[in-house]
Amino acid sequence: MSEFCRRDYLYTFIHAKTKGEIQMSDFFRKKSLTQLLTDPETGEHKLKRTLGAANLIFLGIGAIIGAGLFVRTAAAAANNAGPSVTLGFIVAGIGCALAGLCYAEFASMIPVAGSAYTYSYATLGELVAWIIGWDLILEYALGAATVSIAWSEYLNKLLGYFGTGIPYEWNHSPFEVSAMGVHGIMNIPALFIILMLSLLLIKGTQESAFVNGLIVVSKVAIVILFIIFGWGFINPANHHPYIPAQSVYIDTQHVPHNFGGLTGILGAAGVVFFAFIGFDAVSTAAQEAKDPKKDMPVGILGSLAVCTVLYILFAYVLTGVASTEDFRHAGREASVTYAIQTYMHGFGWLAKLVTVAILAGFSSVILVMLLGQSRVFYSMSKDGLIPRIFSDLHPTYKTPYKSNLILFVFVGLFAAFVPGDIVGDMTSIGTLFAFILVCAGIIIMRRKAPEIPRSFKTPFVPVVPILGIIVCLAMIYGLGLPNWIRLGVWLIIGMFIYFGYSIKHSKLAGKKPLNKL
Repeated sequence: MSEFCRRDYLYTFIHAKTKGEIQMSDFFRKKSLTQLLTDPETGEHKLKRTLGAANLIFLGIGAIIGAGLFVRTAAAAANNAGPSVTLGFIVAGIGCALAGLCYAEFASMIPVAGSAYTYSYATLGELVAWIIGWDLILEYALGAATVSIAWSEYLNKLLGYFGTGIPYEWNHSPFEVSAMGVHGIMNIPALFIILMLSLLLIKGTQESAFVNGLIVVSKVAIVILFIIFGWGFINPANHHPYIPAQSVYIDTQHVPHNFGGLTGILGAAGVVFFAFIGFDAVSTAAQEAKDPKKDMPVGILGSLAVCTVLYILFAYVLTGVASTEDFRHAGREASVTYAIQTYMHGFGWLAKLVTVAILAGFSSVILVMLLGQSRVFYSMSKDGLIPRIFSDLHPTYKTPYKSNLILFVFVGLFAAFVPGDIVGDMTSIGTLFAFILVCAGIIIMRRKAPEIPRSFKTPFVPVVPILGIIVCLAMIYGLGLPNWIRLGVWLIIGMFIYFGYSIKHSKLAGKKPLNKL
């Protein structure tokens, strides 16, 4: 293109902008890798680099092992797959491993905050990046809300050991009704833990990582103890038939689920997929890693490998100790503690220890989810897609404290007033959608920018990314129509915000390309 034509094109583009018109090219404008790697290292909005490889692995395990394992396992067994929930974990683990390999390459190539949002901005353009950033709210913010609801359940179980407890109406949402006909009003404990951890995150990432490390050690130890002691209490009858006949199960909230058979396993995979959410949260802390190109792949794949093995063993023991019917009724809440107290006689001490460890474990999951969400908001704000307030750093702690406070209000509303099952499934489907775009992004970057240095490369491209997309789509299919509709509504809301605010305030829209000619 001649110099004259280039100037003429740019004049037309800028003139259109001044009239408020939107060009099709706006949707596909991208941040260059040079800009992505340079911007975070300059200016007053720079984050501190304090996390090593071990911190990142613990960060990942801290996010992964939590409500997904201790709550969603029983829910998937009751509603979807019975004892074959272990196969659901294998399917979900395969999907996460395939996506994790793609995440690891991106994290080594683009080691900045923002996770899939940032990767999409460099590969698929601004519109897709916005969709991913908006979608990640389902993963991190609603994920934190889901875990806080589970935290509330186990807190009540712990208080029960001391002969007290929180009334049903004050630790359940208005949409839930007890077997005695008591209606929930507000989940106060869930709101409380969100507030406490938001304040901790404001204090600093390094301090948060230290607390998280202590919690990770305790909850991994509890998982291993339950596997070892629970193995001797497995009732073979609870594992037969291992794959139940296909049917439809209506849960206590009158929601239908595909139960048994292949659709039940896929549905279970979609539900327990929530248990794997967290390894990608490691990538949101890239800007705070000491050596991100080396440490990010280790943190992502290391935490995922450790947790997958523990998950399969844990699910096998849990569904062997207690039955599917237990998880549908008496053992629906605080299912692990229920299984120990009811069937593992002589291990009451373990039930109490598990309850305390699970509470601590849930806290670490919420911590990492809130960290991940605030860092995604930080990146989106730096790009101008959401207001500047989300990237304002505390003058002393150098953390996005305003973002943390706003996030507390948003997450707190879901935690206090929405049932855990609904929030959990929205989290799973949102994350699966993000994973699909990350896998697609690897294929695109290999073709468009093969020369970019990568300290870690996803093997067998495009086979691995394509398989990742297929497995994630299968799990989305298993989650069913209600969750597809919720995802669609969420994305429509995001589109209104993008066209009403983001496309006009994008930093890329504010560039003056004529000065660069």
